[in-house]
Amino acid sequence: MRTILITGPGGSGRTTVAAATAVDAAREGTRTLLLSADRTDTPGVALGTGTGPTPTEVAPFLTVWRPDAVDRFRQDLTAFQTRAANVLDLLGAARLDGEEVTPLPGAEELSFLRALRDAALSERYDLLVVDLPALPQALPLLALPEELRRYLRRLLPPERQAARALRPVLGRLAGVPMPAEWLYETAARWDVELAAVEAVLTDRHTAVRLVAEPGPAGADAVHTATLGLALRGLRTEALIANRVLPETAPDTWLAGLLAQQRKALAEWAEPYDLHTVPHLGRDPHGTDDLHALAVPGVNPGSAPAEWPVADCLADDGVLVWHIPLPGAIRDELDLIRRGDELVITAGPFRRIVPLPSALRRCTVAGAALREGELRIRFTPDPDLWPAVGR
Repeated sequence: MRTILITGPGGSGRTTVAAATAVDAAREGTRTLLLSADRTDTPGVALGTGTGPTPTEVAPFLTVWRPDAVDRFRQDLTAFQTRAANVLDLLGAARLDGEEVTPLPGAEELSFLRALRDAALSERYDLLVVDLPALPQALPLLALPEELRRYLRRLLPPERQAARALRPVLGRLAGVPMPAEWLYETAARWDVELAAVEAVLTDRHTAVRLVAEPGPAGADAVHTATLGLALRGLRTEALIANRVLPETAPDTWLAGLLAQQRKALAEWAEPYDLHTVPHLGRDPHGTDDLHALAVPGVNPGSAPAEWPVADCLADDGVLVWHIPLPGAIRDELDLIRRGDELVITAGPFRRIVPLPSALRRCTVAGAALREGELRIRFTPDPDLWPAVGR
């Protein structure tokens, strides 16, 4: 399945562009699912029909789904209380009824990610168009699966789960408290679910499209988003300039706005695969308006570049890791080697990356930022690499 993630600054029209993308694909006979994180029925307003918390077919080959985070959280909490019944009874804890449950912070994000996973694994659709939240919420959302998996591995390392079999023995001999069985099982289940979401986001058939209005605010948001996405190994497939005024705008106050848009479009033309969407002069309503806003020329079969590994061995025996970081500034870059991990800071973003096995046996020899690419040099540690003929 092809997955297109669409996001942009708040108010940029990303939901409308996502709906237009889905409508255009469905008109071509592609079985399309539009998955929206919009809390209100903005997709339904644009489509001219209502949508609900369950997948709803609104047109031939087109289904819309706005997951209900509250209902999903209630289901998860009920299932958790069932699995942990023995522990809760031992502690004398009172059960929570579904009617009194409200989602905790982060529950909505996790619910949406699980819906994304379920949609991507469905065989009913050929194309998944994901209407993500605005950029300030979308970037942390895309980072959430990897970060949570890392926390789980640190708190409950998989290799220590073998200690479950020793728990009764240790408890009798030394009184060592061991985590309950359900704790390991829950952690393992979460890891599997998060890994499935991460696999969808990093799949070669998944790409990101940014939507922004051409102008100073849009330019700053696009620059920051491109860097944050690249650090996560996600390439910006296309930049969609939305609500572009016609060149024949009258010589009124619109002339200044048109000049501002022209300048932004000229700056975006070189580094991005730029596509423009015209301003309709009104809020779009119905599939005909959305079809007029469809983005032409974006190849649906193209795939983003994967997060690179050490991909060259120099003549002097130095391994070089190439990491694309378009828009990165040298003074805002920072690298820290911590054990088998590399902490990369680029502007306001940070990512902790596990080193490939080959690089774990090396020491960092230096780094350079060239043409939007971070190149980190590693030299083999002679104490960890066996010498030839030894």
